[in-house]
Amino acid sequence: MRGATTDPLTHPDPHTAAEAATVENLLRCWVRETALPAPADGILRVPLPASATSLLVPVHYWSPTGWHRFGLPRLADAPDQAPPADAVTVAALLTRESSATGIPADSGGVELIARVADSVRRTATFVRERRKDSTDGPDSVLDRADLFLTAEQSLVLGHPLHPAPKSREGLSEAEAALYSPELRGSFPLRWLAVDPSLLATDSAWTERGRPVAAAQLTRRLAGPTLALPDGHTALPLHPWQLREVQLRPETAPLFDTGLLRDLGAQGAPWHPTSSVRTVHRSGAPAMLKLSLGLRITNSRRENLRKELHRGVEVHRLLRSGLSKEWQAAHPAFDIVRDPAWLAVDGPDGSPAPGIDVVIRHNPFTPLHDVSCIAGLVSPRPYAHPGPAEGRPEADRSVWRSRLAEVVTRLAARTGRPRGAVAAEWFLRYLEHVVRPVLWLDGEAGIALEAHQQNTLVLLDGDGWPAGGRYRDNQGYYFRESRRAELDARLPGVGTLSDTFVSDEVTDERFAYYLAINNVLGLIGAFGSQHLADERLLLAAFRRFLADVASGPTRLRTTLPGRLLDSPVLRCKANLLTRVHGLDELVGPVDTQSVYVTISNPLHA
Repeated sequence: MRGATTDPLTHPDPHTAAEAATVENLLRCWVRETALPAPADGILRVPLPASATSLLVPVHYWSPTGWHRFGLPRLADAPDQAPPADAVTVAALLTRESSATGIPADSGGVELIARVADSVRRTATFVRERRKDSTDGPDSVLDRADLFLTAEQSLVLGHPLHPAPKSREGLSEAEAALYSPELRGSFPLRWLAVDPSLLATDSAWTERGRPVAAAQLTRRLAGPTLALPDGHTALPLHPWQLREVQLRPETAPLFDTGLLRDLGAQGAPWHPTSSVRTVHRSGAPAMLKLSLGLRITNSRRENLRKELHRGVEVHRLLRSGLSKEWQAAHPAFDIVRDPAWLAVDGPDGSPAPGIDVVIRHNPFTPLHDVSCIAGLVSPRPYAHPGPAEGRPEADRSVWRSRLAEVVTRLAARTGRPRGAVAAEWFLRYLEHVVRPVLWLDGEAGIALEAHQQNTLVLLDGDGWPAGGRYRDNQGYYFRESRRAELDARLPGVGTLSDTFVSDEVTDERFAYYLAINNVLGLIGAFGSQHLADERLLLAAFRRFLADVASGPTRLRTTLPGRLLDSPVLRCKANLLTRVHGLDELVGPVDTQSVYVTISNPLHA
């Protein structure tokens, strides 16, 4: 369904464009989380009984999978000359409605409003800086220098169904310029010398069949100029995090007594990736997943000790023979491994928070055309490639995703309609990325938290999907029903990593992350960017799932049957999770987020 055609994202004022993007996110969340139906007349009416009014929202595009496009909303009782409701106003109104339905007023509502304002401000900065560079685009020198890093730093708007995807409270403007992937920031790491009495570590990293300790890896990454005291270990920290841990009561005494020594900034700059805290350096053998106490999306991004264990454990589990079985079936898919880590224990033996690092394999060269799905589908602001004279102001900025660029080029190269090319691209994605993830669940009982930022697609020279990777030492669900099988592969598996989850919770999470967030989100991107008809892609997804569930190469996974047979699905509610003030890394896995029931667009 389409209404007005003016896209507020193209507004020449970056702040207005950022407001529009954030308002769309808020409204998408509210529509999904409260099950608002599609309007019949192109105007969405959002009832606000707690405020005795409603919002009237022009609908540009209504998506069967939830990636709706909206114009700027207005209050129903506002005078004609009143400006549209801004993002903070919309957030406050929706928070008040949430509170009226029983959510405690002292939970996360005020925090949500502040974070929405912060996200708008930062998004406006990102848009402004990207628009300044007329060379920014698919053919620019920047994009050719390191394809992986370019893709990681392209996610300007963030999660389309999160109320404050770019909020980073606690970062100054100067720090944001250094630490933000959207601004192409880079910085040298800060290095600590860790006394051996405090060191906690594990490594399954090997080179030519020989084990390599984590301390050897960090010493190598630091470079030859690091003045490391004898017997100590070099541990890298994010510069922002170092300031924090030097002041915390649990860790400040370790610096005061000299058990931890700040060796300063060392080495070549590292670049933040889409997760902000994982850093990349072209040509380095490893990426580093650092602890960062900023609240980004729904969590403070500090590593938990069980996650450090989990990364190494999964690497060992795959090396037990599981990887060979998986690669035999799907040679173009793998997990980006997290096989080593370093951390600090306090004098009492308990983990010192915020002083740790995950050492991640870097399997990508600068020439690998690999992108997380979130970065691939997100619209990006470019300066207009030609002179602006004679064009309306709103046309001076162009928003297009890498996905749109790839499909459009393939259509031009092959002489086929964009819709047909998009459908083939989608089918190849299902085979090269989704089927391998379902294989791992069916054959090994391991479900991956394969949302769009954790899932990478490898493109061939023409832009077709040719393989995939999964990354994230947090996002594994070992099915409780398969405990004996997994323990036979790796005795004691899950003991330190706390990775076994009931099948019921695993099914719910797997359906959300792989199906709703990843695949249905991809379908929504195709539809909302007018690249393909979502209904045709949903039909193609149903056929794919039927083949996985009952075809000649059927798999043991239960997810296809759930997706095909259930009229409703459980879905993470990012807005309500924020209103509740929940941190997704704290507490039991089944209570870390708010989940709601939504209609299943796959159900015939």
